[in-house]
Amino acid sequence: MATTHVFVVDSTTFQYHLEYMFAGTGANNDVIDFNNSSNTSLHYATENKLLGMIADGSRIRANDFVVFYLQQNFSQGIREGKFYGIFQVTQTLFLDNNNNTQFLRQQLNKSLTFRILIQPCQVYAEGVTEWEALDKIRHIQSPNQMLWSLIYRKLKGNRGNTMITIYESERLFQLIRNKNNQNDLMGNNFTFDIGTQQIVSNINAYSYNRRVEQINILPRLINKYSCGLQFETHLQSYILQNIEIIFNNECLEWIGNEVSCGVGMQKIDILLSSIINDINRKIIPIELKSTEAYPEIIVQLQRYIDWLQQYYIPNRPSSIEPVIVSRKIVDKATQDYINLINSFNMFNANNNLYIKYIEFSINNNNINFQEIIY
Repeated sequence: MATTHVFVVDSTTFQYHLEYMFAGTGANNDVIDFNNSSNTSLHYATENKLLGMIADGSRIRANDFVVFYLQQNFSQGIREGKFYGIFQVTQTLFLDNNNNTQFLRQQLNKSLTFRILIQPCQVYAEGVTEWEALDKIRHIQSPNQMLWSLIYRKLKGNRGNTMITIYESERLFQLIRNKNNQNDLMGNNFTFDIGTQQIVSNINAYSYNRRVEQINILPRLINKYSCGLQFETHLQSYILQNIEIIFNNECLEWIGNEVSCGVGMQKIDILLSSIINDINRKIIPIELKSTEAYPEIIVQLQRYIDWLQQYYIPNRPSSIEPVIVSRKIVDKATQDYINLINSFNMFNANNNLYIKYIEFSINNNNINFQEIIY
C-alpha cells in the first residue's frame, strides 16, 4: 500500500498540473533562503509556515498516490469542490524557488515553491463532489467510516497538501471510479476543460524538465538548536525525510504528519502504519519535542490512542506502538527523569502498551537518534 496525498488546486493550476504532470504548494511572496543554509532573513512565523509545507511534502514517497481537489469558484461555474484522480508520484519533493526563473510562475499566477512530479495511474474524467465524498452517508454504517482527514481539513484550515489514510483513499478511489462507471481515460496526456469541468485527453504532450533542487534543512535545524530556539517543525521535516533510516526495522506502508484527531486542535505530529507480517500491522503515533521529554506528554499520547482506537482501528485493525522523540537527557539520575520513567511505566501498565522512547542528540553538525531502554 501507499499514502494518498490530496493537493488543492484552482482551475488554472489544475490545467498546468495535468499538462506538465506535477503538483505543488507554496506561499506567493516568500523566497526560501534557508535551504542548505544555517541562517535566514525570514520572520520565525514565516519560516515555520514554510517548514510546515516542507514537512507536508517530505512525507511523500515515490509511487504514492495523488488526488486533486478543485476548489469552488462561482465565477467560473464551479459551484462546489470536486476530487479528481488518480495519479502516482514519480519524483519526490524538490524546491523551485520563488523568483523570475520559477517554472510556469506567470502561467500559474502564483508561486508553487515545493513540488513533486507525477504520472497517470487511473485517470477519470469526472470529479466527485465534496458533498458526495464528505456529506453523503447513505452507505456508511458507522461515523468512523467517514473521511475524517478531509473533514478535519475543511474545519481547521487550508492545507494545500493533505494526506488521507489507506481506508479513506480506498473509499475515495471507489467513489471516483463509480462516478465514471469504471471507465478511465486512455493515454498519458491530459488537460482540464473548464466548460465541462472534466479531465480530458490532450493531443499535445508537455515535458517538465526544469530545475529540481533538493531540500536540506539540517543546517538550519542545527543553528536553531545551537541558539537555544524552538525547532519542532524543522525536526518534523527532517524526521519525515529520513523516517526509513530512523525506523530501520519497520516495514512502512503509510506515512502521515500533523494528523488531526478530533474537532479540537489535537494533531499527531507523525503517524506511521507498519506491516508486521501478512496478517498483522501496527499504527505508530509519534510525539515530537525539541525539548527534553516531560511527564505531561502522556496526556497527549492518551488522547491520540483514544482517537485511534475509536476511529482508525475499526477500519484497519492494528496494534498501537506510541513513540516519543525528544532531546537527549544527559543526567538520567535527576528526579525529573525518574518522574518521566514512572509516568511511562504507569501508562504502560494501564494501557497494556509499551512506549518507545527515542532521544536525539546533535554533535559534529549531525543529528543522531537512539532508543532508550528504561
